[in-house]
Amino acid sequence: MNEPHIVDSRASSNVSDLAPSPYEPQVGQTLDGRFEIMDIMNRGGMAWIYEALDRATGRIVVLKVPLMRFESDPGYFSRFQREENIGLTLDHPYILKLLPGVLEKSRPYIAMERLEGQTLADYLHEKKRLPEAEAVHIASQICEGLEYLHRKGVVHRDLKPGNIMLCKDGSIRIMDFGIAKSSNTRRLTFGGFSNTMGTPDYIAPEQIQGKRGDARTDIYSLGAILYEMTTGFTPYTGDSPLVVMNARLTGDPEAPRTRNPELSPEIEEIILHAMERNPAKRFSSAVAMKAELNNYGEVPLTERFKRLQPPQLWKARVPLLAKIAAFFVIQIAVFFLLFWSFSHRGHHSAITNNSTVVDTGAQGK
Repeated sequence: MNEPHIVDSRASSNVSDLAPSPYEPQVGQTLDGRFEIMDIMNRGGMAWIYEALDRATGRIVVLKVPLMRFESDPGYFSRFQREENIGLTLDHPYILKLLPGVLEKSRPYIAMERLEGQTLADYLHEKKRLPEAEAVHIASQICEGLEYLHRKGVVHRDLKPGNIMLCKDGSIRIMDFGIAKSSNTRRLTFGGFSNTMGTPDYIAPEQIQGKRGDARTDIYSLGAILYEMTTGFTPYTGDSPLVVMNARLTGDPEAPRTRNPELSPEIEEIILHAMERNPAKRFSSAVAMKAELNNYGEVPLTERFKRLQPPQLWKARVPLLAKIAAFFVIQIAVFFLLFWSFSHRGHHSAITNNSTVVDTGAQGK
């Protein structure tokens, strides 16, 4: 469910030829008597992104509304609910702010703050590689946001450039808590080959092994992001997600300074420290990682790059293949179990038969 919550204003031209179905919110309509839809900002693979006026506050906000065909999907709906439930408990300058809506919604949607900027993924697509100082500054802000999340008992578990917003005022926002782990929410594990278990380019080894992860899981992902920002490459490459995950489990990435000789040894040290395969060998907290980033000229060098081990070939890892395959089978089985349970409770009718919108034009007649 990696939808662009807030998009660069240039994106609006990309949706000019798209239109919601008659059963989905339309420009000029009002959801639940509060959110007046003003414009379509984007349409992702699973949701519409609208610009709307919050009549209760007079502010311009963003609405994320699932495509109609996903509203009754139990897996997507559970993740959508989780994103909102966790997001509403968070309040930090570097975390995307979700807005409380009406008590009883006519359909699933999330209201959030309206920002100007672009995702880190889009920025990297343009720049390929960032200057060291800029990459360190962005990573330091992400650390600050993670430190807040972890203190609140939340582990993001899907940290990646597409979930980091770079705002025009120079700040960042961490977004999308659809698969986050919170001490206050139930366990959620399903998805098979989807990205509900994380994204192969940034996922931590323990997630591939089916473990829930902790704060150090996010630190690993941030290390992978910093690797990409400073080298222009993701840490691991392969012909398929399974090959990438095998490499992450069985070996280390290529030394960052091999790909970018201009990178300082201290930043390479920080990246490799964050990306240790064993969580116990990583930074113990986002606070510890931020402290080194903010004073990286003083980071002691341990020559971690000399201890890097190349990944084992996929064909030599038959037991690992079986383990990963079994993991995906379990994910799919749990998904269908959730689907049966969800359908049995009749939730489909609860979220499809009650969808109503009010045409603001009609109100004045």
